[in-house]
Amino acid sequence: MFKAAGAAAGAVGIGTAVTPTPAVASGSYAHPGLLHTRADLDRMAAKVKAGAAPYTAGFAKLTASRHAQSGWTANPQATVIRGGEGQNYGILYRDIHAAYQNALRGHVSGDGAHLDTAVAILNAWSAKLTGLGGNADRFLAAGLYGYQIANAAELVRDHPDFELDRFQEMLTGVFAPLSDSFLVKHNDAVVSNYWTNWDLTAMCCVLATGIFCDDRAQVARAVDYFKHGEGLGSLRNAIPVVHDDGLAEWLEAGRDQGHALLGVGLMGTFCEMAWNQGVDLYGYDDSRFLKGAQYVAKWAMGGEVPFTANTRRKGAINGWSGSETVSEAAPVDPAMTRPIWAMIANHYTKRRGLSASYLTRIAAKSAPEGGGGDYGPNSGGYDQLGFGTLAFTRDKRDAAGPSASASPSAAGSAGIGSDPRPQTQATASPSASATGTDLAATGSNQIIGWTAATGITALAGGLLLLRRRDRARPGSR
Repeated sequence: MFKAAGAAAGAVGIGTAVTPTPAVASGSYAHPGLLHTRADLDRMAAKVKAGAAPYTAGFAKLTASRHAQSGWTANPQATVIRGGEGQNYGILYRDIHAAYQNALRGHVSGDGAHLDTAVAILNAWSAKLTGLGGNADRFLAAGLYGYQIANAAELVRDHPDFELDRFQEMLTGVFAPLSDSFLVKHNDAVVSNYWTNWDLTAMCCVLATGIFCDDRAQVARAVDYFKHGEGLGSLRNAIPVVHDDGLAEWLEAGRDQGHALLGVGLMGTFCEMAWNQGVDLYGYDDSRFLKGAQYVAKWAMGGEVPFTANTRRKGAINGWSGSETVSEAAPVDPAMTRPIWAMIANHYTKRRGLSASYLTRIAAKSAPEGGGGDYGPNSGGYDQLGFGTLAFTRDKRDAAGPSASASPSAAGSAGIGSDPRPQTQATASPSASATGTDLAATGSNQIIGWTAATGITALAGGLLLLRRRDRARPGSR
């Protein structure tokens, strides 16, 4: 398990109403309580039944998916390989998306056959899967498919046929150990060797496993890494520069558009799962994630954005070493999209009542969002669970107080207990395009440690980070 560095409560974003909520008496977490709460599922079902837009368009995307059909039969494997010889990981991610989509469809439609299908898929895998293998990409498999399969299972955890104990053993014995290890050792590379999305996949797996298994220590470690982790997935390393215009540079914008979208989607997923347990990371550090997501949204639509040149250190500990300089934001294709925007835009503009024009525009452009199988045939098309138009569009709420749909966990040693709950909401308009590159795949030689042209700060472990150009305030660096 990775070592916590000590969690300190951070600033909550402007425009929020933060209301502490009492901890669950039993010390367990609210279930369902990963990406979707019971209130979320009830809202989806009621809106679709009423024929309300844009929920109906989002549900139509779900029912049209071949993965959302109740006839899907699982093909479990004892060992799943990603990277190197004998790769078979596509079998796993397609079955995971079939389980998730059937479970979501079952809750929205009330058709038990879809819930039964999801349970059968998940039970088949927990009965057979014993390990993940391959090259460095095995860590991506653990992170991506660990958080995704936990979310699918969370939707059916109370089904009478679901093998809950066995599934928890699979999560804690197969997926989470690799993700825990990555956040500590980074595959024995220098901490900056791997891009932001590598950390974020592992962080999502650790958090989802902790919530699913009611492991408060695991959740505390994940939240602490988001705030203070040394790797490039922690908040200030992923979003290192905040500008006076309210936009903040996303690290992987210097790499390519596809991976930047992946990273924003993963950080949004992490924040949403935490939020549903009463932990506000969306608003942490003066809503830094909002500023980074706005930056990526503007850039991905073809807008001009600033970029701070930097040099990154990479290599293996006590082995090879090198560096790479990035001097400008990568080119973009404004037609490229991923099903990530509805969740983030609805949180900031509807729950918090903040203005987020770039998020609003890109969410509308990307709607109605589909899911796995709708964004290309390769693994990149399955990196997000998707269906945000259906799942995350929210009604406008009374701003007078919180509307808690799930009780948070006991804060424990994580220092987490504030529960800012939904307040306002809007809809996204339809339109979409799809691109299907293999976003998460890469080897261990593809990342960095940072030196900014405007100045550097050396950290223990050899990582060079660019000096924060935060909005000027007394005591800022």
